[in-house]
Amino acid sequence: MPKTAKKPTRSKLVKKLDVVFSQYVRLSNADKRGYCTCVTCGKVGHWKTGGIQAGHFISRKHYSTRWDLRNVKPQCVACNVYRAGEQYKYSLYLGSNLSDELYKKSQEITKFTNVELEEMIEKYTTLLKKLS
Repeated sequence: MPKTAKKPTRSKLVKKLDVVFSQYVRLSNADKRGYCTCVTCGKVGHWKTGGIQAGHFISRKHYSTRWDLRNVKPQCVACNVYRAGEQYKYSLYLGSNLSDELYKKSQEITKFTNVELEEMIEKYTTLLKKLS
């Protein structure tokens, strides 16, 4: 009897989606040469090698906004990690209407199925290929 491929675990799907989503956020916000600007301090870096990350306004622990493109923008490592996301400056960048909307959305309980996670992985992988 041939071995069937094991289905990826939920945590593996989440990790894979995080990676491809992060790449898409950074590359889609980069200029023609591949450079992004941190939304909170203005530092410029290459999307792949320049210390730019996909910074979340609302924490990634909230699945309802974790992969919402409005909630995730390029941030330098200093702002995203060492300055805890610079949430106040981030909110100024987004504007009060969007900041409020994302906060309200983050309060919703959202549980994605494995199929939905796989669909999002496919979607962002395709979008990423179009940009590359």
